[in-house]
Amino acid sequence: MASIRLRSIRASVYRVPVETPVQTSFGVLRDRAAVVVRAIDEDGCEGWGEIWCNFPTVGAEHRAKLLAETVAPLALARAWSSPSECFKALTAATHILAIQSGEPGPLAQVIAGVDIALWDLAARREAVPLWRMLGGRSGVVKVYASGLNPTQPERLAAAKAAEGFTAFKLKVGFGAERDVANLSTLRSALGDSARLMVDANQAWGVEEAQQMAERLAAFAPLWLEEPIAADASIEQWQRLAQRSPIPLAAGENLRACDFARFLDARCLKVLQPDVAKWGGFTGCLPLGEGASRASAWLCPHWLGGGIGLLATLHLKAALGGEGFAEVDANPNPLRELLVGGLPPVRGGAVTLPELAGLGATPDLSAVAPYLTLERIVDSKPISGGPSK
Repeated sequence: MASIRLRSIRASVYRVPVETPVQTSFGVLRDRAAVVVRAIDEDGCEGWGEIWCNFPTVGAEHRAKLLAETVAPLALARAWSSPSECFKALTAATHILAIQSGEPGPLAQVIAGVDIALWDLAARREAVPLWRMLGGRSGVVKVYASGLNPTQPERLAAAKAAEGFTAFKLKVGFGAERDVANLSTLRSALGDSARLMVDANQAWGVEEAQQMAERLAAFAPLWLEEPIAADASIEQWQRLAQRSPIPLAAGENLRACDFARFLDARCLKVLQPDVAKWGGFTGCLPLGEGASRASAWLCPHWLGGGIGLLATLHLKAALGGEGFAEVDANPNPLRELLVGGLPPVRGGAVTLPELAGLGATPDLSAVAPYLTLERIVDSKPISGGPSK
């Protein structure tokens, strides 16, 4: 891989209201936001990334400013032998700042977005699909329709089934009777062949989680996602895993050493890193080997815009193995408008095209009405030469 010297990094925030809010056990999304990263090297080649920014929704603009004022100058300061070298250097350089500011999460998310953009750039320069550059053998990725809200979830599920989805994930944590009734309705509406999952978004304690797992097990969900707090002790997770009749899943709220602790404890059957929330490709790819050793599926998490969704699909294609990539079932204009037509779902899977990088160039004119903030950072002049 040729070295990468960046000329500029742009952070753009887009925000669009939605008619139907996205409900979780801990909060509601009334609009959808995306922080888009555009990195351009000295030869004019570009790469695109996305930074996680779901909650709180005001965090999108903050992350864009954090990129422009803190992380982008570091990424522009020198040449990099690979995106991985840049990721590790940025992580090390911001370590103390993350402690001092109390913001390890936002900084990790910004660095993840830069990492995605640099890997996209590297694959575009080589004119190969990113999943193939990262070692993937097939562009076919099984997917599931995610984010089914607790209000008449069967309607959205039926629409997604008509589009070709065969697996569906229901939001739970809204009261035992409502959760059970919703899952029962979904099973009846979709039939025994549909693959169902449930996501509690950290709604319960260990005892309530065990009780709910026993009640929900009657409908044969593949996994129970984040039934308890992600930062609950490993002993609590292990105790629940031993008692739950449903396999446990988690990962979107884990970082670095957290993944190692969970994999060593073997309390998860499904590992769900979010490529734009922590790690980018550089951090998430090594998790595939750890998940395999722990006999766990690696099913990347995503609930944002179109660039992050493509990155999620490429990550799963690169990793291969059993499991799914997550596709938000809720309307989100920033998903389709940003990258144009996404690969169609056929028989519960998508096939990534043989196009360079992530396989799409964002149509910024289509999302221009939703732009709320933009910052562009250019590299400083190289000593003895003109400004770049």
